[in-house]
Amino acid sequence: MSATPPLVIPGRALDFYLGQGYYRMHQDLFTCLFLPVGEQVYTVHWLRMVLAGVEYGPAQRRLLRQGQRFTTSIRPFELTDELEELYARYRLSITFDAPDTVETFLLNGATHNVFQTEVLEVRDAGRLIAAGIFDSGERTMAGIMNFYDPNYRKFSLGKVLMLLKLEEARRRHYTHYYPGYVVHGYPKFDYKLFPCPAATEVFDCLREEWYPFSWERVEAQNAALSGPTDV
Repeated sequence: MSATPPLVIPGRALDFYLGQGYYRMHQDLFTCLFLPVGEQVYTVHWLRMVLAGVEYGPAQRRLLRQGQRFTTSIRPFELTDELEELYARYRLSITFDAPDTVETFLLNGATHNVFQTEVLEVRDAGRLIAAGIFDSGERTMAGIMNFYDPNYRKFSLGKVLMLLKLEEARRRHYTHYYPGYVVHGYPKFDYKLFPCPAATEVFDCLREEWYPFSWERVEAQNAALSGPTDV
């Protein structure tokens, strides 16, 4: 009797759920409308980039050129000590909450990964200095994690990883790249707009439609989700 093959979410299913404003958390797909931070509750606005419309400006081209001094490669994701050690150094350098380990972020105790996950590695003379983890569907890519050696902070490797993922998605002829969300009134996530705001769309959860991104649309969605307030 042959063993049952391990479950993997079909690529077209991931494409569909990403298109409905869902995203990966550990080994699940979830969505949310609100993010509590301290005493405040903010509204969440999911993003995607239309790859056919991506055009880079001087800042993006400069970072891509700058990144050419390093060696890059892509491989199927495998949890390694090297990744965990890099993430541990990165986590010590940041000022926002983040999971303790890569394992916690992606697997959270699971022994099998149901997503088609890959890792984009950046190396300097063979030393791992940055890693970008992403999931792929049939026609879409979701950027899941980016982390880097804080000693290389001046190279903006977090943004470089976003651009390299976008380039890989375009090389594969994907249609969309999903970077996660921005948060109204909380700019810590605004970096996800960096690659190309003009090619970015925002999901309207009330109409279940994607629209060209603008802060005016985010403001309108925030007002609709927040409802009337007492004066």
